[in-house]
Amino acid sequence: MTRASYKGRYGVAGLLVVLFVLTYLDRVCISVAGPLMQRDLRIDPVGWGWVTGIFTAAYGIFEIPSGILGDKLGPRRVLTRIVLWWSAFTALTGAATGYVPLMVTRFLFGAGEAGAFPNASIAVSRWFRPSQRATMSGVTLMAGQLGGALAPLLVMPIQSRYGWRASFFVFGAMGVVWAAVWYAWFRDWPADKPAHDPHSDHRNFPWAAAFRSRTVLAVLGTAFCYVYVYNFFQTWFHTFLVKGRDFHADGLLLSALPYLVAATANVGGGLASDALVRRLGLRRGRGALGAAALTFAGIMSIAAMLTQGQVLTVVLLSLVYGAITFQQSAVFGVCLDIGKQYAGSMVGLMNTAAQVGGLVGAVAYGYIVERFHSYDAPFIPMAALLFLGALLWLRIDASEELGRSGVG
Repeated sequence: MTRASYKGRYGVAGLLVVLFVLTYLDRVCISVAGPLMQRDLRIDPVGWGWVTGIFTAAYGIFEIPSGILGDKLGPRRVLTRIVLWWSAFTALTGAATGYVPLMVTRFLFGAGEAGAFPNASIAVSRWFRPSQRATMSGVTLMAGQLGGALAPLLVMPIQSRYGWRASFFVFGAMGVVWAAVWYAWFRDWPADKPAHDPHSDHRNFPWAAAFRSRTVLAVLGTAFCYVYVYNFFQTWFHTFLVKGRDFHADGLLLSALPYLVAATANVGGGLASDALVRRLGLRRGRGALGAAALTFAGIMSIAAMLTQGQVLTVVLLSLVYGAITFQQSAVFGVCLDIGKQYAGSMVGLMNTAAQVGGLVGAVAYGYIVERFHSYDAPFIPMAALLFLGALLWLRIDASEELGRSGVG
């Protein structure tokens, strides 16, 4: 590789880091603003479950089409469209006047943001070596957690001074700047590669082989299980702290802790996964880490449910989120390992299953709270699914290459 190409990869990495900071700032903003939004717009727990779930539903529906589009057209154009779209609907979230307009806005927000992860993964697969991909996935995922950590620190002061709506307007404007820089600077292939037509070697995603593959099915199941719980931190976490643990506005600053832990875990998990692959091979290197991490997360979920202390609850939930995100980089690594030229489509397929889990989790949380009059009761299915996800990791063989004979 030339010195110029190394500099190019640093630029790609930098832009993707900023992208995921913005992604999670926009996502977690609604979680932080949630208690005030529910009060002002008169939304009950079941209704709030659907507000958060409708975003996830739209996000999941458009994941695969956006991933396929990125494989065909390249991430330069597709990511530019994605970021401009979601920035517009971030701002429009702040203009919502009631339950129905908010539902429509959140659905369109999710539809627009879908494909961010698949198209970023395409950029990673084209610009980075295979031995660097889980680590690079960890870096970008870490950036998302930093965005989540920054959200309460930024949203709370804006809310206290200008109201909850203003935070959405501010964050929406940031994405427009990123999209302009990305489109002007980024190219779909590294500068030191020969001229490449992304249409010339594109083949259709091998759907039949994918759904015959035990590894692909286990990846989809694992993604469903962990994102059922993961999405709690994007949607219900701050409402849980206020209504389930009696936090006040000042105490919500402590809610940045899980995202800080997760940021470290994402990078640490990516580095550990790649190191284990070099030592143990693809199958054992990816699988052992994932199974151990989700088992630990399940145990910590039960512990968080059983404690009522405010600080201890946040600490235990930080460990849950950290363990989940520690294995998350390996999930993306597996998708790139087995996906190869179908990287965007494979990540899109995985993330679709993940968003189904997130949708079910977001909606189920509201119904469980309403049924049992407890903000702790939803932790029981959360823990059960984390243990199931750990078992599914043992069925994943990252050495399988999708579309090759014998796979599945």
